[in-house]
Amino acid sequence: MYEHDVLVVGAGGAGLRAAIAAHEEGADVAMVTKLHPVRSHTGAAEGGINAALHPEDSWELHAYDTMKGSDYLGDAPAIDTFAQDAPEEVIQLEHWGMPFSREDDGKVSQRPFGGLSHPRTTYAGAETGHHLLHTMYEQVVKRGIEVYDEWYVLDLAVTDEDDPSERECHGVVAYDIQTGEIEGFKGRKGTILATGGPGQVFDHTTNAVANTGDGPAMAYRAGVPLEDMEMIQFHPTTLPSTGVLISEGVRGEGGILYNAEKERLMFEHGYANNDGELASRDVVSRAELTEINAGRGIEDEYVHLDMRHLGEERIIDRLENILHLAEDFEGVDGLDEPMPVKPGQHYAMGGIEVDENGESCISGLYAAGECACVSLHGANRLGGNALPELLVFGARAGTDAAGADIGAPEIETGYEAKSEDGDLDSPVELGAVGGTDVAADGGAVTGAASTVEAAVERARERVDSLMDGDGVNHAEVRADIQETMTENVNVFRNEDGLKQALRDIRGAREHYQDVSVHDPSRTYNTDLIQTIETRNIIDLAEAITAGALAREEFRGAHWRQEYQYRDDENWIKHTMLAWNDGDPELYYKPVILEGAEKTYEPKERSY
Repeated sequence: MYEHDVLVVGAGGAGLRAAIAAHEEGADVAMVTKLHPVRSHTGAAEGGINAALHPEDSWELHAYDTMKGSDYLGDAPAIDTFAQDAPEEVIQLEHWGMPFSREDDGKVSQRPFGGLSHPRTTYAGAETGHHLLHTMYEQVVKRGIEVYDEWYVLDLAVTDEDDPSERECHGVVAYDIQTGEIEGFKGRKGTILATGGPGQVFDHTTNAVANTGDGPAMAYRAGVPLEDMEMIQFHPTTLPSTGVLISEGVRGEGGILYNAEKERLMFEHGYANNDGELASRDVVSRAELTEINAGRGIEDEYVHLDMRHLGEERIIDRLENILHLAEDFEGVDGLDEPMPVKPGQHYAMGGIEVDENGESCISGLYAAGECACVSLHGANRLGGNALPELLVFGARAGTDAAGADIGAPEIETGYEAKSEDGDLDSPVELGAVGGTDVAADGGAVTGAASTVEAAVERARERVDSLMDGDGVNHAEVRADIQETMTENVNVFRNEDGLKQALRDIRGAREHYQDVSVHDPSRTYNTDLIQTIETRNIIDLAEAITAGALAREEFRGAHWRQEYQYRDDENWIKHTMLAWNDGDPELYYKPVILEGAEKTYEPKERSY
C-alpha cells in the first residue's frame, strides 16, 4: 500500500493545480494518473483563460456574465469566488512562465469571447491548454511531487455507512498499466478527483478517448450525488469528420459563420442580433443545427466558418494551430477557403456535487475541474471559463484537502441540501442490474488501512472475473451507448427520444453483465481498462438522460421540444441523482442566487 497525505487522481489542469496547492501547504502529495500529465485533455483547450485584468473590467462584471451565461442555474457563492480569484491565478501562471500572447507594449493580450461584456480572455496563440499543462507540470517537477504515471484508478476506498454524508474516503485502488499489479493508495488527509469529462458517452465529441467520466462514476457509486448532469455543452465549431475542436478564438478574432446560401446566419436569421457569432455557445449551436435542419446547411451536415478576411499575418500570429487542424483533418486551407464546422459534444456543466472548497458530502473526498459541479457553469459554460475554473477550484481543493483553513463553504452538499423529492417517468428500471451495488462491504471494515485493503480485494476479484470468461466485447456495449446518446440526447431533445435512450441504456447495462476481457495479458492491457471505462460510461449516460427527462423546461444547453420556455417559477433548482446502492434516487436542491455583493435576478438572456 502506498501512503501520502493528499492523493490527486488525474493530472490535467485541475489535478496539477491541486497538487501544487496542497504541496504549498506542506502536504506530502502524490498524483495517480492513467495518462502522463502533459498528455491530459487540458492540452486540447485552445481558446483562453478568462480573468478581469483590465482597469476598465471588474470581477463583478465577470461574475454577472458567468451567471447570465449559466441561464441562472449557477450558484452565486461559486461564481463570485471564481471571478474574484481568477485574476490572481492568471498572474501566478505568468510568474511561473506561461507564454501568454502579448500586445506590442508587452501587456498580456485579451480577446473577446462569446457571452463576455469585455475582452477578458487571455491566451497563448491557439494552444493555451498545451502551454498551461507544461507550465504547471514544470512546477510539479520542481517541487518533487510524486507522480504515479500510467496507474489507472479503478475505485475509491470509502466506508459504507448508510448515510453517505457519514462516509469517509481513505484513498483509491489503482491498476499499474505497466506491471498489471493492483494496489491501494491511502490518502491520510484527502483524495481529490480531477479526472475530466465524460465525452466518450457520445460518438461525436471534442474530447479525447481517455475522457470516460471515471471520477464522476466512481464518486456516484460511492454515494456522492451527481448534479445537473443533463447540462451538456455542444460546441458550435467542431470539424465534421472527427469532432476536433476549432477554437472560439476564431470567432473572437472576427471569424464569420455562413450557411449554404452564404448568409451570415447569426444576424440574417435573427439568432443573435447584437453579438452575432459571439453569442453563447448554446445559442450558436442551436442556430447552426436549425439552419441545417431547415435545408440551409452545406451538404445537409455543416456550415462554414470563414476567417480569410483576418489576413495571413493575424491568423499566423494568433490562430496558426487552427490552420493545421483544418488542413490535416478536412484538407482545407483556412487562409484561402472557409472551414466546415458543426456542433459536437464538448463539455459537461454537471458532475460530482461539491462545495466551493471542492469537498463532496463524503468526508475527505474532493473534486475539481470538469468532473466536478460546484455549480459554476449552471446550464451553459462561457468559453474561456473552463481553464480558470481548473486553476481557482483546483487550488482551493488542494489547499483545503491539505488541512488549511480557507473558510466555511456556503454551498451545502448531500441530502441535507435537498429541497424536494423528484419524480421521473422512466420507461425502464434505472441503476444496477439485480438491485444493489453498494460502495463497500457490509459494515465489518473499520479503520483507514482496512478500508483501502478491502477495496483492493474487491477490485482484484472484479478484474479476475472480467479476465475469466469468453463473453461480450465491451466495444459493442459502448457503441450502443454512444449511438443512442448522439441520436436522442443531443442539442435537440424530446420525451420520446429520451425515453428511447433510457431503454437503450438499460439494454446496454444488461448486455454488459456478460462482458469479458479477451486480452489475457496483465500488462499494458488496454482491453481491460476500456472494459472498466465502459461501465463508467453506462452509469453517466443514464444519469445524463434521466436528468434531461426530468427537467421539463428549456434552459441554457438543455432544449426540450415540449417545453419551449425557461420556467423560473418551477425550475431554478439543481437536478440531483444519488446512486443509492444501485437504486437511483432523483431529487432537487435550490440554486443560490444571493452573492457577495448582490442578489442575481433572473432576466431574459439575449445576445
